[in-house]
Amino acid sequence: MKLAIVTAYPPSKVTLTEYGYHLVKHFRLQEEVSEIVLLTDHTEAPKDLSFEEEGCPITVKECWNFNDLKNMYRVAKAIRKEKPDAVLFNLQFLKFGDKKVPAALGLLLPFVCKMMRIPTISLLHNILEQVDLENAGITQNGFLKKIYNFIGTTLTRFVLASDVLAVTISKYKTILENKYKVNNVALVPHGAFETPPAPNYDLPKGPMQVMAFGKFGTYKKVEPMIEAVELLRTKSDLDIEIVIAGTDSPNTPGYLENVQETYSHVKNLRFTGYVAEEDVPHIFGDSAVVVFPYTSTTGSSGVLHQAGSYGKAVVLPDLGDLGILVREEGYRGEFFEPENVESLSKALESILTNETYRTHLGKANYKAACSLPMSKITEMYLDHFKVIQAKKGLLPTPAQELQEINETSIA
Repeated sequence: MKLAIVTAYPPSKVTLTEYGYHLVKHFRLQEEVSEIVLLTDHTEAPKDLSFEEEGCPITVKECWNFNDLKNMYRVAKAIRKEKPDAVLFNLQFLKFGDKKVPAALGLLLPFVCKMMRIPTISLLHNILEQVDLENAGITQNGFLKKIYNFIGTTLTRFVLASDVLAVTISKYKTILENKYKVNNVALVPHGAFETPPAPNYDLPKGPMQVMAFGKFGTYKKVEPMIEAVELLRTKSDLDIEIVIAGTDSPNTPGYLENVQETYSHVKNLRFTGYVAEEDVPHIFGDSAVVVFPYTSTTGSSGVLHQAGSYGKAVVLPDLGDLGILVREEGYRGEFFEPENVESLSKALESILTNETYRTHLGKANYKAACSLPMSKITEMYLDHFKVIQAKKGLLPTPAQELQEINETSIA
């Protein structure tokens, strides 16, 4: 199978970049995949293809840009030229831009592929029906919310033109099937990016690191986390470092800079900026606990799966999709009330003052992550592609397979 994957890809800063990297990393190891065509956004630096394992060749086609009105045409042109056997889209609603028109046009691509009769799976990480438009930094206006919901419903129908629309949370599957009366929605779990060898649960010397990871400013607000640690410091003699690992959300430029100025008086507060792929293991590995300072959720959490991969205890709100994910996939954590500083401080205290409990949570999360590695997730996608190809009559018949074997033997 010559597989085209449409995604942002490192060193891109566009959303879902890291997920795209791990899709490629594991698809290239599957025997059924003979070549990957990476249809990705333009970046000044070269794409990160420094994989250690031997795998199929990767062809990189930089054919789109964030907020470019021509993305749909350029990606479709690249697909037509490359003639892949199948296409996988790694999507969310602001994948191709945070401006309305380019974002919408990009989401028409699955429908375009349908018109081209190419087997297509779209992985949709969030659905508009479950997005808090205000907390996500999109709009606070009631009238505009109605317009966005109408547009979102229309765009979802275009994405549903895919042969299979994959979602990572069972609730999403139920919502889409009930609302749109479709039967092509599949549950494919998020999966853990890495499953390293069983981690060492001992912490490095020095302050215990309380870390948050991601893009901040919309539904991820770090102020309650900083204040919760400050409150905990007044009640204990714990030596704690606060680590904010990541960048601003595209919708809130300058957010972290403002936070840094506001809390400049707070000791042991570190902002890492963008975290390169090779530095991710160190950021997680050095942490005592990973905090999810969310006010709402917009889909499955890649950070939770990463924390599990590195055997980390987590502190998180029992909130929407995040709560569902924890229960469905077997993760464990200490819960707190969203935006409640005192509740978050107590949750942190229960872990940081109890090494046995911290280790127990880390081991449970590592076990949950190992149960759904990305290798298994990519196999699930390939199984779906085989079903699609069979329905479309694109798989070789037994007679054709026998002829191929005979021709190979003669050659």
